[in-house]
Amino acid sequence: MKQQTQAYAYGLATVLCWSTIASASKLSLRYMTPAQLVFYASAVSAVVLFLVILVQKKGGRLLELTARDGLLSIGFGFLNPFAYYLILFKAYEILPAQQAQVINYTWAVTLSILSVPLLGQKVAGRQWLAIGLSYSGVIVIATRGNLLSLQFENPVGVALALVSTVLWALYWILNIRDKRDPVIGLFLNFLCATPMCALYLAVTHGFTPENLLGLAGAAYIGIFEMGLAFVLWLTAMKLTTSAAKIANLIFIAPFVSLIFIYFLVGEEIYLSTIAGLFLVIGGLIVQSLSKKNAL
Repeated sequence: MKQQTQAYAYGLATVLCWSTIASASKLSLRYMTPAQLVFYASAVSAVVLFLVILVQKKGGRLLELTARDGLLSIGFGFLNPFAYYLILFKAYEILPAQQAQVINYTWAVTLSILSVPLLGQKVAGRQWLAIGLSYSGVIVIATRGNLLSLQFENPVGVALALVSTVLWALYWILNIRDKRDPVIGLFLNFLCATPMCALYLAVTHGFTPENLLGLAGAAYIGIFEMGLAFVLWLTAMKLTTSAAKIANLIFIAPFVSLIFIYFLVGEEIYLSTIAGLFLVIGGLIVQSLSKKNAL
C-alpha cells in the first residue's frame, strides 16, 4: 500500500471515529450525567493512551518528565478534557445532537478570532467572510430557520456549545508552545484531569452504581473520541505528502454524523440543520483557502 493511500486510510478512520461521537454522546447521556460521562471517558482514555505509549516504546520518556511538564499537564488537563468536555456534554444533553455537533464545528473559526489577541495575527478579508458564513449557520440552526424572529429555541444550549468552541480553540492555541511529545502530552492531560473529574463528580453528584449501557458509551468515547482518534490523525499527518489532502477529510465528518444521528439516536434531521451545516462548512472552506493563499 502506497504511503499516501495509508494516510487516507488513517484519515478516514479518524473521520469515522469523529462521526460517531455525537450519537455516542447523546445515547450515553440517556444513562448518565455529563460529569459522569467526562469522568469515565477520561479514565478510559488515559489507559488507552498509556497503552499506545507502551506500544510505541515511549514509556522511558515518562521517566524524563520535569516539574514544569507536570504543571503544564495540570493546566492543559483542566482545559481539556475537564472543562471542554464537561461543557460540550452539557450542550449535548440540552440540545438535539444534530445542533450541538454542527455548532461545535465552528471551533476553527473561533480559533481565527482568538488568534488575533493571543497570537497577534490579523484577520484577512476572506476570513471575515468565513466568520460571517459560519456564525450565520449557527443562527440558522439555533432558530430552526426562523431568522426574522431571531427566537432561539434553546439559548443556554447554544451558548454552551459556543463556549466549548472557545475552550477547544484556546487549547490548541496554547498547544503551539507545548514541546512535549503529542501522545505523551495528551496522556498526561487526561491522567491529571481524571482526578479533577472525580472530585467534581463527588461534590456535585456523588458516585452511584452506573448503568452498563452508559459505561459502555463512556468507554467508546474514551477509546475512539478522546484516545485513538488523536493517534490515528497524527499518523495520517505523518504519512501524507500533503497536509491539506488529509485536512480536507474533516469536512466529511459532520455529514456522516447526521446519518448516524438519524439512524442511531432517532432524531429527525431538520432542514435548518442541513442549511446551517452548509453555511458552517462553507465558512471553513473559505477559511482554509484564505490560509493557503497566505502561505
